[in-house]
Amino acid sequence: MIIGKSRKELEKMRAAGQLVGRVLQALRRMVEPGITTLEVDRAAEKMIRDAGALPTFKGYHGYPFSICASVNEQVVHGFPSNYKLKEGDIFSIDVGATLEGFVGDTATTVPVGKVSPELLQLIRVTEECLERAIKECYQGKHLGDIGYAVQSLAESQGYAIVRDYVGHGIGRRMHEDPQIPNYGTPGKGAKIKNGYVFAIEPMVNIGTHLTRVLSDGWTVVTADGKPSAHVEHTVAITEEGPQVFTRVAESELEEVKIAGV
Repeated sequence: MIIGKSRKELEKMRAAGQLVGRVLQALRRMVEPGITTLEVDRAAEKMIRDAGALPTFKGYHGYPFSICASVNEQVVHGFPSNYKLKEGDIFSIDVGATLEGFVGDTATTVPVGKVSPELLQLIRVTEECLERAIKECYQGKHLGDIGYAVQSLAESQGYAIVRDYVGHGIGRRMHEDPQIPNYGTPGKGAKIKNGYVFAIEPMVNIGTHLTRVLSDGWTVVTADGKPSAHVEHTVAITEEGPQVFTRVAESELEEVKIAGV
């Protein structure tokens, strides 16, 4: 069952989304050759807890970290580690925070130093896929419209859409109904209504759409070892149109002091 949110609940979700959006932007500024993905994870947890929130991922079905840290061919759910990011990597950061009982969830893929034009194009197209999906988030549209917006652009550029992992509804729990595939047919699927909140997250691969899970039981990688990009926003459907709760304007960003990192 898809759970619609009241105006009061939407405001709480906006607060959670803005928090996690600010955290993600602060983490993005940390990314440079030589930093470890575990350092980024520790910074995320400190910022979230300092803001009076909880890192949603930590302990979720046993997941041991506060962010998902996926590098290069890792698609999603990568474990933070002592791996030092190096020039030319791409680094996907996925982070969630629970504030006053509601969850915000967002992700981005960051180039590390100078990366190849091929990888920059992958990131650019993945980001554009998300923007096109958001434009479908109006009452009366269908989930298939969202998926088609992502699929049609990605495939027109020669990329593959991950099918094993999808977006989702979000609210008091990180994963609520419905599932939101990044592929679909216009006009098909559940009808979208005002008050719904979705975590929309294109996962786009340079090679095959097929994936596999590493021995840690979490880290998802492309089956052919080619790079993947992942971006995500928490989006509410409202009478005024789609509201992107996790998008934070540069002018609104607060300087976050990262201590002990």
